Amino acid sequence: MKRDTKVSRLIRGVVTGFGIGYLPLAPGTWASGATVGLVALIHWALPTREGLVLVGALVLLTPVAIKFSTRFSQALNHSDPSQIVIDEIIGQMVCFLWVPVSTFSLFAGFLMFRFFDIVKPFPVRNCERLPGGMGIVFDDVAAGLYAGVFLSLLLWLMSG
Repeated sequence: MKRDTKVSRLIRGVVTGFGIGYLPLAPGTWASGATVGLVALIHWALPTREGLVLVGALVLLTPVAIKFSTRFSQALNHSDPSQIVIDEIIGQMVCFLWVPVSTFSLFAGFLMFRFFDIVKPFPVRNCERLPGGMGIVFDDVAAGLYAGVFLSLLLWLMSG
């Protein structure tokens, strides 16, 4: 795959998850898996603070992801290039904001996020129609919200 030379290495690095977006066969799934690993690492290092760390990361990363995704997609002249995986990273993080982290929740959250990201139920698909990087990022934020709500419900049902 030809790499774009019209954007800086920083922009390319961020939007491709530092190269994950160039992996063959479903780069979004690779990025989601890497994010699950990152969430597990954050939980291991800061077990009572992972929610705060994820919120901080999302607050800092989301506006950057929107701006950089817009620039990268414009440089490639494609509305949502498959190399952009920062949106999956953000959406997967959103999924884990309000759920306790465990081996089960990490696995189930990964599957649920990928399901909602691929199926795109209402209004996820509508979010894709937002202009530029907002459409690239916010459909995955919406899929992450769906996954987080369903995962919370599943964990609640399993606890009772």
